[in-house]
Amino acid sequence: MGQTVKKLIEQKNVDGLRQLLTDNPNLANEGITIPYDFFCRTKAHPLHRICDAVFARKMSDAEAITLAKVFLEFGADINGYNDGSPLLAAASLHAEQLGIFYIDNGADINITDENDKASALHWAAFCGRDKLVDKLIKSNAIFDEPEKTYQSTPLGWAIHCLSSNDEGNRHNQLACIKQLIQAGADIKKLSTEAKENLHSFADNDPELKNILT
Repeated sequence: MGQTVKKLIEQKNVDGLRQLLTDNPNLANEGITIPYDFFCRTKAHPLHRICDAVFARKMSDAEAITLAKVFLEFGADINGYNDGSPLLAAASLHAEQLGIFYIDNGADINITDENDKASALHWAAFCGRDKLVDKLIKSNAIFDEPEKTYQSTPLGWAIHCLSSNDEGNRHNQLACIKQLIQAGADIKKLSTEAKENLHSFADNDPELKNILT
């Protein structure tokens, strides 16, 4: 049986992937299931699926970027297709440097999930990925638009995560909160609970308190 895109990703076989795509460049945009996962049946764009590999800690961001470069070399669509963009995947799956790479290569920074309309900035803020948040802000991403399910902005998502008991997702949400407020995020758009939590954080963080005053 010949090699597949999924198998070559799992092997981190850059040369093999380049040869396979040389023979069949259409595979650069053909959906695959989650790497390293035997049970997954849902297919998504390869640039999305390498984010899953980073999330599973099977490869580093740097290794994923090396693979992404090969896919782009053979015409992979940086915005993927209807499964949600690779940038959204990177932001929600903690593939921070890969997300920055996608932005540098022309990803639509304001693309949103087709269901709840959450953006990459919503997810990067929720996941506490301050470097990606900074990149999105500096790339002029829309930073104050609420999504549809909770009617919450990226700032609200960061506050919600920091105030929750989700220790496994605790990263640099406080830094993201500061970045968004300094960029001009409207605190008035927050829910009453989010505003209370924000001021509670400020009581224990002089820098945030100074930003709010």
